[in-house]
Amino acid sequence: MTFKARRHTLVASVGAVKVGAPHPVVVQSMTNTDTADAESTAAQVAALARAGSQIVRVTVNNDEAARQVPAIAERLRDEGIDAPLVGDFHYNGHLLLTKYPECARALAKYRINPGNVGSKRRDENFRAIVQVAVDNDKPVRIGVNWGSLDQDLLTTMMDANAAASAPREARDVYIDAMIESALRSAHLAQETGLAADRIIISAKVSQVQDLVETYRRLAARCEYPLHLGLTEAGLGSKGIIASTAGLSILLAEGIGDTIRVSLTPKPNGDRTEEVQVAQQVLQSLGLRSFTPQVTACPGCGRTTSTFFQHMAEDIQSYLREQMPVWRASRPGVEEMKVAVMGCVVNGPGESKHANIGISLPGTFEEPKAPVYVDGRLVTTLKGDNIVPEFLGILEEYVASHYVRESAGNGVGVAVR
Repeated sequence: MTFKARRHTLVASVGAVKVGAPHPVVVQSMTNTDTADAESTAAQVAALARAGSQIVRVTVNNDEAARQVPAIAERLRDEGIDAPLVGDFHYNGHLLLTKYPECARALAKYRINPGNVGSKRRDENFRAIVQVAVDNDKPVRIGVNWGSLDQDLLTTMMDANAAASAPREARDVYIDAMIESALRSAHLAQETGLAADRIIISAKVSQVQDLVETYRRLAARCEYPLHLGLTEAGLGSKGIIASTAGLSILLAEGIGDTIRVSLTPKPNGDRTEEVQVAQQVLQSLGLRSFTPQVTACPGCGRTTSTFFQHMAEDIQSYLREQMPVWRASRPGVEEMKVAVMGCVVNGPGESKHANIGISLPGTFEEPKAPVYVDGRLVTTLKGDNIVPEFLGILEEYVASHYVRESAGNGVGVAVR
């Protein structure tokens, strides 16, 4: 499959983060804490940001949540977290944003669901939120959802389709209704005074085929930056695979400017998993690099020992733990490739193709592990200290190959 160039878009600024071509696809996430609990919410925002979420959204659903948003923003500033904070509003956003101006100022963007801003006074409520955005110079995301679509619009379009001489399938009308809702809302926002480059659009569904079709049609009809993601993606591997499938198709077609992988976490599970999955989608597609990649074989009868599996896991964890430090001091390290292979069949070959690789001994092989650096055999490890010795070699490689140029003379110096 040939990857297409990114579709042309306007560029929206969310705090200091640029969303839209030609800027890199942005990874974002959302908290699942009670926003009224400023301490736990700020802690989760910080964890998501440190994991790589460039934008973090929080629920603002009641008075206490709105009151606590400025305190959350202040806690994040104190911790040195600069990821823009987005407020997620449903039903009462027009009330909360006007009642709590400090909340409106503290947020970097407002998310509006046009299907959840009221029925009788829908346009009036929507305009009220947009006016707050205009007054505070904030962008908005107009986020249409399959499960909360504007029912009046849908009914009108379904009735018109039923009366047509050649009615289309209900699915097609539903998709068109989502797109129409998003674009009508965007036009209404502009009529209210919001600049076109302050608008981001999403049209989320829960099935991969519907996601792809919806965004293809939406991308063909506007130049707004698009936020991609399956809504209610699901648990565990189902949510990961479904999100990866849908996002990958669209991103390969040049569609999508910011993404979220909406995973349902296990009870007390790690919320940052969805950030790692989103990053891995982009990195696997070659669109962005976030962390060094570890190549490891799946194992077979030649690798009856699980040592290489533990080593691969330990090294991957080590790389992720080091990235917050390396990101600031080791430019380019996120593109490094590491191979941890389990036997002689593919071990040396894969290791030679990596920046640094090790081929561990398989069953009945001689108990030694050759290490390759940039395709060249540099040493052979033996004994009980293979992991720490390999990590030492890896650290030396990072220190000598990923350096920041000193200011002034442009001379490369290792940052230690």
